[in-house]
Amino acid sequence: MKFRLPNCERGAHSLRAKLTLANLALLALGIVMATAVSLMGMRHYLLAQVDTELTKSRDSLGGSQLTMQQLNTLSTLAGIGDHLIPKQMGDSPNPDTVFAAVGAQGKVLTVAGFEPTASQRALAAAFHDPATLAADGTPRDISLRGDPYRATGTRLADGTYILIAASTGGLHQGMAKALKLDLAFGTLLLVLLAALTMMSVRRRMRPLEDMVETSTAIAEGDLTRRVPSSHHPTQEVEQLRVALNSMLHQVESAYRTRERTAAQLRRFVADASHELRTPLSAIRGYLQLYDKGMLTEPDERKRAWDRMNAEADRMGHLVDELLMLARLDQQPELRLRNVDLSRLVRDAAEDLRVQQPERPVTVGADGSLLVRADESGMRQILGNLVTNVRTHTPADVPVRLGVEREDGVVRLCVADQGPGLGQDDAARIFDRFFRAGGGAGSGLGLAIVQGVVLAHGGDVAVRTAPGEGLAVTVTLPTRAPVPS
Repeated sequence: MKFRLPNCERGAHSLRAKLTLANLALLALGIVMATAVSLMGMRHYLLAQVDTELTKSRDSLGGSQLTMQQLNTLSTLAGIGDHLIPKQMGDSPNPDTVFAAVGAQGKVLTVAGFEPTASQRALAAAFHDPATLAADGTPRDISLRGDPYRATGTRLADGTYILIAASTGGLHQGMAKALKLDLAFGTLLLVLLAALTMMSVRRRMRPLEDMVETSTAIAEGDLTRRVPSSHHPTQEVEQLRVALNSMLHQVESAYRTRERTAAQLRRFVADASHELRTPLSAIRGYLQLYDKGMLTEPDERKRAWDRMNAEADRMGHLVDELLMLARLDQQPELRLRNVDLSRLVRDAAEDLRVQQPERPVTVGADGSLLVRADESGMRQILGNLVTNVRTHTPADVPVRLGVEREDGVVRLCVADQGPGLGQDDAARIFDRFFRAGGGAGSGLGLAIVQGVVLAHGGDVAVRTAPGEGLAVTVTLPTRAPVPS
């Protein structure tokens, strides 16, 4: 069954869109705050200038102790009239500056012979109590016929109040233009940032897309796929790529190992069933003959009894070897101690001479060679190797047993000059139930040797060729293996 990972839609919920929106939101917030601060600063600066002018005009009138009559009769009034009055009497309904004189009763007075204008009346009407404005002295914001103004006032010596207002319409228009300019420039920045962010995120997100593609391919069965390296990777993404590739390598190795183990288990069960079926069939056959009364002669019954005992012994030996392999697979705790491997080699050679006196046996194990190992396991290794030689080679074929220490390891070698094995058979020699050429034995001896050697943290190898004999070399560490 093939699996497919869900596709990542590039919509509003994608990481790319969220990063872009987050950057745009931050920039928009920055633009709004910068615009607000700049407009507030500009307004404060311009209003300060208007207030300064109004304050100077108010102080020049209020500090001279003039009266309204004096203001009308003095020769300097002509200059004031030329400066103030024409600006408020022009065609513009709302002049830039409005100058109004208000009596004690709140009536707008005539100045320099000119009747009060609509702007002057509106200015006077904006303050029901001119005394409060004159006493405060701080310019205030007012509206004259819909236009914004800044106004202040002062009191003359005869109790007349002079109100002065300056238009702030230009200030608000300038701020509006500045706001439009900021908004246009901010919008341009947002568009530019959105484009740059999309391009950058697309390039930065490419390794993640490669990981998704690789994961999809692996889910579909391609376990060899790996995440490729990008041209300009970031440190975090590169670390993630390396870790993911390492994990994928472990997954592939575990999958291959599981497949290989499953195949070996199936073959092992089939071989074990075949090996056990043969003695069971023989025993069942003799029992059926006995049950039917076909074994009438004493010699026949004795022969049948001996065959059933032999098959039962063979089956028991096979079961014992299978149990040993099962224990070795479970990594049993070894009873480690200093073992004289040279003495064990000499004992194994002596046993072989007793069993096959006609076989030439050479021993290369002089003196004492201590190794930290399990003695029963070492005897099992030597016993199985010697049994392999005795079973698969003629009785007159020479054999050599030797042990030596070299480069911090101990090498044990059992070599014969028998017919040897081909390359295919040599590759399977440690497989369980493998017998080259269908020979005798259970086919578990060398598998047990390999299991014991691996339990000691060592290695076992063979050197053979057709007609050149077989040499099995066991390499063991001089120190005890570290428990896993």
